[in-house]
Amino acid sequence: MISDGAMSLSAIIVDDEQLARDELAYLLQSIGEVDVIAQGKNGVEGVNLIKEHTPDLIFLDVQMPGLDGFGVIKKLLDRKVAMPQVIFATAFDQYAVKAFEVNAVDYVLKPYDKKRVAQAIEKAKKNLESNEPNSGDQRIDALVRMLEQKQDQKPAQSKILLKANGRMFLVDQKDICYASIEDGVITVVAANMEGQSNCRTLEELLDSLDPNAFWRAHRSFLVNINRIKEVVPWFKSSYQIRMDDRKQTEIPVSRAQTKRLRELFGL
Repeated sequence: MISDGAMSLSAIIVDDEQLARDELAYLLQSIGEVDVIAQGKNGVEGVNLIKEHTPDLIFLDVQMPGLDGFGVIKKLLDRKVAMPQVIFATAFDQYAVKAFEVNAVDYVLKPYDKKRVAQAIEKAKKNLESNEPNSGDQRIDALVRMLEQKQDQKPAQSKILLKANGRMFLVDQKDICYASIEDGVITVVAANMEGQSNCRTLEELLDSLDPNAFWRAHRSFLVNINRIKEVVPWFKSSYQIRMDDRKQTEIPVSRAQTKRLRELFGL
């Protein structure tokens, strides 16, 4: 477990994307205080590695094919495996982020921010030093149960309120092409108009939209999947998406969301 000297934590990274594992391992090495003892490329591997190595800390990707991050936790809880400190990694799953915050379970957003990762490590250290029996297990168990109830959420409203030219319009969700945020202002572009949303963040706007139709393609952009006209290959295996609004707007897809794009369209 934690050594007396440098307080180094043993850690396992579980993520199905090699690039994401490499990026996080590099960050952890540059931060110090964490010794990555193993890496898993899927949920099943992750469960076995955690059982085998009993690390202090795991960095666990939420979205993995097959057994996802929450499935990994369920298996560990079901098998009564000693639960390490868990830091979830997620690419803007707004429901998951809310669930983490409610249950005081830590998370980091992709693409990774070095300062935020360092804060998560400090929090994990403090939790281990306090050595509160089973408190972490209880929080994570509550998190998993909360996420299992996701399907019981109230249905999203069918229309969205937008302000334009001093007037307020109700726009059908299906007519929305995309939304963007700049300097704290959210602009929504629909088929026949453009206006501003009262929401303070894109996460808040996404909460009121159909989760099956709208996708956070980038930190600054939210798109209607059904309004994507073209997928445009970009530099270094990245992509942009061209929307079917009047300007044929091209929107970047963040590296963290490239996997989701491939899943959506079978790239």
